[in-house]
Amino acid sequence: MSSSHVLSCDDLREVTGYQRAADIERCLVEQGVKVFRGRLGPWTTIDLINQAGGLTPQAQNDQDYDASIL
Repeated sequence: MSSSHVLSCDDLREVTGYQRAADIERCLVEQGVKVFRGRLGPWTTIDLINQAGGLTPQAQNDQDYDASIL
């Protein structure tokens, strides 16, 4: 599965420790994570969490490299 794996409201409940959807969303937004509002509550992706933490995706193969590696 790709690193853009979707994290559901239930996943986020487990990660944040909050039970209410509004609390989960507030917690993530305060940390700079882009959150989407779905019918079953807030959701995001692992890529968006990593991005908020300052991580960038690693190249998947040689075609993803550019001149900056030289």
